[in-house]
Amino acid sequence: MLAEDSVLLREGLIQLLARFGHEVCAGVGDAPALLEAVAAHAPDCVVTDVRMPPGLRDEGLRAALRLRTEHPGLPVLVLSQYVENSYAADLLATGDGVGYLLKDRVGEVAEFVGALRRVAAGGTVIDPEVVRRLLAPDREPAALRRLTAREREVLAAMAEGRSNGGIARALVVSEAAVVKHVRSILAKLDLPPAPDDHRRGLAVLAFLRRADPGAGTATGAAARAVPPSGGRNPSDP
Repeated sequence: MLAEDSVLLREGLIQLLARFGHEVCAGVGDAPALLEAVAAHAPDCVVTDVRMPPGLRDEGLRAALRLRTEHPGLPVLVLSQYVENSYAADLLATGDGVGYLLKDRVGEVAEFVGALRRVAAGGTVIDPEVVRRLLAPDREPAALRRLTAREREVLAAMAEGRSNGGIARALVVSEAAVVKHVRSILAKLDLPPAPDDHRRGLAVLAFLRRADPGAGTATGAAARAVPPSGGRNPSDP
């Protein structure tokens, strides 16, 4: 299921997903239509833009959160033009099988399709740019200064929702080394051990958001949206 108000982007994504073996059962252009289509088609996964008609603010995100309540466990991947930390946190709070990516990632086809597959399989995907901004020096909590450079790399990957194996492959280290780093990080940040990757990522993201004075809830978030690095500030299609 795909929800995107830009016809060109919507049709392009439908064709892109078809190339990788994914069938889009319905493509819609506004949040109310998304809710109706999910009820009618019972999709395996939903991809939706944050900003959708009728208000072009955060209707897509609100629809995604509602779908997660009405259809527990339904995988949802949300796309956004801007970095907004609270969007990621709101999605993570609904459980496994969620993702938040910047629209720029769609152009990185392999990364986008891989993220969709992870979400559809019940994993968690958080855009690295969200994590990078939360780890920015100007909002760094004192506790993070206890971490080594390698531990900070592992922490960022944890906040993105990566598993120990995924972190090991990304950093080219052994999984045993990752386990050691994770234990050290959780201890230094006074975070309790978590039973799975999702809850671990949620705990880390929650810690980072507590240190971010600008983080809030999705309500009114459009007014606080931050454009991605590079200085571009276009409106959503």
